[in-house]
Amino acid sequence: MAISVEAPLISHREDRLDDDSYSDHSDADDVGVEWPAGRPGLFIWLLTLSAGISGLLFGYDTGVISATLVSIGTSLSGKDLNSLDKSAVTSCTALFALLASPISSIFADRFGRKPVILLSDLLFVFGALVQALSTSVLGMVLGRSIVGAAVGAASFVTPLYIAELAPPAYRGMLVTMNVLSITLGQVVAYIIGWIFAEHGDPSTGWRWMVGLGALPAILQCILLLLMPETPRWLVKAGKSAEARQIIEKTIGSDADSHRFLIDSVVKSIEIEIREEQGNALLATNGRKSRSSLLQGWHELLRVPKNRRALVIACLLQGLQQLCGFNSLMYFSATIFTMLGFSIPTLTSLTVAATNFTFTILALVSIDRIGRRRILLYSIPFMTIGLFLSAFGFSLIRLPSGGTNVGDHIPVTADATSISSRQAAIVILLSIMIYVASYALGLGNVPWMQSELFPLNVRSLGSGLATATNWLANFIIGLTFLPL
Repeated sequence: MAISVEAPLISHREDRLDDDSYSDHSDADDVGVEWPAGRPGLFIWLLTLSAGISGLLFGYDTGVISATLVSIGTSLSGKDLNSLDKSAVTSCTALFALLASPISSIFADRFGRKPVILLSDLLFVFGALVQALSTSVLGMVLGRSIVGAAVGAASFVTPLYIAELAPPAYRGMLVTMNVLSITLGQVVAYIIGWIFAEHGDPSTGWRWMVGLGALPAILQCILLLLMPETPRWLVKAGKSAEARQIIEKTIGSDADSHRFLIDSVVKSIEIEIREEQGNALLATNGRKSRSSLLQGWHELLRVPKNRRALVIACLLQGLQQLCGFNSLMYFSATIFTMLGFSIPTLTSLTVAATNFTFTILALVSIDRIGRRRILLYSIPFMTIGLFLSAFGFSLIRLPSGGTNVGDHIPVTADATSISSRQAAIVILLSIMIYVASYALGLGNVPWMQSELFPLNVRSLGSGLATATNWLANFIIGLTFLPL
């Protein structure tokens, strides 16, 4: 495939916004070199697995709150949590992720991608310990807020880190591996939540649920200390020799036979950076006094193709959350308790398992089908699932005030032709259809947002798009239960 590593591109031509939108990106196609055929080497898989632990942490901390909310009892502030308490505990994570995403984009440009991931690991560990030791709602909100800052940084930097290290032919698959690790983290969270909710000490089980989130973060810290920075950032920082060594490891054992490829890739990155610096200087009319951050904002918002890429990335990230998926991740156990399922934490596992299974299907098909097509194929089925779910809920009557933790108030049927139990099954099946469709397309395509932006605005544009995701996530978490 005649494409160099320095600019993550959408691998299918039909997925591009239009010819003009990617005019600056297509220079990489003219390098005239091809990456060696074959599967990604051991080094690439180790990089992906070590960085993917961020996805595992992301998924675990978003999924574990579902079982925690129905297990916490009166452990916080000596009272049952009401809807407002649960909404605050849940939504504060998204709020601080929203605040951390743009900041992490600045840090990633200045200090590198890897240091930001390491910082997020430290926040994961600290946040997990604060949650486990909390005795009040305020303490739990503080712990969840710290974890939110970690999730916000990791959710932005990790896909960027993988995309900037992956060979072009497998970039989509390897970035989707990060999404797969998110869904795996959610599955693990639901399993651990079910174990502690059904078989653990009710007063301390939830503390183990949230505290165990520190272990993967510690493991990732150890692994990432042995891993490199990305070639693109190294070249931009004036460390082309180090970037060349990383590309050699990316190619594998026969790197000596591809010396021309390595030199061409590094040279093309250097040319791209010089051109972008020249364009930024022209954009400021030769005034060098403008800060790099202001130059980045100018390039992102004033250059038409960058602005259009930002609009599309933000729309996709906003749609990913405003479709309501994370209301299931946060409150599925609460919902299934209201619907009368005897073991709601185990029923919730079907949501995470469906998400995980169809994310694997997306992993093996996204580079073959294409980003745009897989979205167009899957979104109609999401719509069908939501309409079926609405139909199921229309057949039952939920009791008022039935969202308090610990309540197990059975629903009643409004229609004589169908029982409340049958209506609950309809809702469960429709949710599985919705989740399966979400996992195929909208659950992973928006996280490939780095493919939309050139290098000089990639961190800033991706950070803003990720912030849009967390803003929509915050709105869902804060309003779902009260509504």
